[in-house]
Amino acid sequence: MKQKLPLAALVSLVVAAAWVGPYAWMAITSLKTLPELLRAPTALLPETLTLAAYREVWEAVPMARYLVNTAIMAVLIAVLQILLALPAGFALAKLDFVGKKTAFGLVLVCLLIPAQATFVPVFLMLGRAGLVNTMAALVLPFGASALGTFLVRQACLSIPDELIEAARLDGASDLRIVYRLLAPALRPTLAALFLLSFVFHWNDYFWPLLVVTSPDMAMPALGTVYLRNTETGIDYGPLMAGTAIITAPLVIAFLFAQRRFIEGMTLTGLKG
Repeated sequence: MKQKLPLAALVSLVVAAAWVGPYAWMAITSLKTLPELLRAPTALLPETLTLAAYREVWEAVPMARYLVNTAIMAVLIAVLQILLALPAGFALAKLDFVGKKTAFGLVLVCLLIPAQATFVPVFLMLGRAGLVNTMAALVLPFGASALGTFLVRQACLSIPDELIEAARLDGASDLRIVYRLLAPALRPTLAALFLLSFVFHWNDYFWPLLVVTSPDMAMPALGTVYLRNTETGIDYGPLMAGTAIITAPLVIAFLFAQRRFIEGMTLTGLKG
């Protein structure tokens, strides 16, 4: 007797197809020849597989430099966010001080404020400091993360107070407790935070567009703009190939870190 597919599994398959579909279409389009794209742009499969679009991308723009720039920026931001979120989340979860609830409320308010609302004053400040078109301009504005502080605070609530008190009795300072005791215990949460931050800033387009003024400092998202042909318009083959190259590291990173990511998001919970 055949078993029917559960409704939840069916819904999951439909949602997965909706998410994977555009990526698959992009990959298929990048393998088509230009005449085929012009003749049958909606064909599900290419008539002739070709990597010409990928070769054109590497010849048209310094994609390797763009990928390195973005990797450095995304890693620095993620590491800085973790270094700052750990003590902030620990203080909000385990320390008693005046204004603790107000401070946590401000963190929640910051989650509601779009980053774009602060870009103008931050850009003016960086301009006065002479940091425009530098790696510092790309990294420093995102070093403190309200989301990271919230996630670490929620995860710290699951750490027994007795463990922290025992560390204090052994003479450990708060910083030693944070970075030597809590950091290993919160590894799944920190991995999830790293992945969230890395993916977001790897894909960021708007802020690098504001502060980057030279091609040497460009990010891959900006580099795809250079793939446009001013005479014939957009050449979708190289554009799709460039996008596939840009997103491939994110897909690989998520495939390797998905277990940690799910554990980290589960451990945070919604505790008071």
